[in-house]
Amino acid sequence: MATAEVVDYYELLQISPSAEAETIQRVYRMLASRYHPDNPHTGDMEMFIRLREAYETLGHPERRAEYDQKLNVQYSQPLPIFEMKDFVVGVEAEGNRRLGVLCLLYNRRRSHPDKASLSLLELEAMTALPREHLEFTIWYLKEKRYLRRDETSSDYTITSEGVDWVESNVPSNRIVYKLLQSPEMSQEAEAGGAVGASPSGGTA
Repeated sequence: MATAEVVDYYELLQISPSAEAETIQRVYRMLASRYHPDNPHTGDMEMFIRLREAYETLGHPERRAEYDQKLNVQYSQPLPIFEMKDFVVGVEAEGNRRLGVLCLLYNRRRSHPDKASLSLLELEAMTALPREHLEFTIWYLKEKRYLRRDETSSDYTITSEGVDWVESNVPSNRIVYKLLQSPEMSQEAEAGGAVGASPSGGTA
């Protein structure tokens, strides 16, 4: 039986995994007020329940420590979407790999501002792609100035050009959209099929 996906509560609350208890409480209250079912304009019961679950977990030190352990185990495994053959074989595979790397870096920048980069080793673990494939992908994205080396390490971080490209392709590219969702949603893309647009505007 497959292990159930762990919802990324940090991503849900749009906070850093190193956020202090005061920050978690402040952000939760703001979002809970926005999505409370009694709010006539932005009320959303499903979202409100998810936010409450996130706060009940992250707001208690012991529960948070146990949750962090589970989340770390999940993130040490390849994301399900990268198991699609579209990332490995076919003429569109390289374009999809470029999309995948940029989306991972986009999410990292958005949810971990204090550590917005990923190493080549981390990208390998998250994508389950051979280093040889990733090195070509990263070379291309660097040449296009969609990513760069982090100033304080040898890790990679997305540039403003990369952010603009990812966001401009969200409405029309299914694989970009799925990769920008929280991890538990990425399995849905397995039934979909990848769109092979590369950052250069065509297929790889």
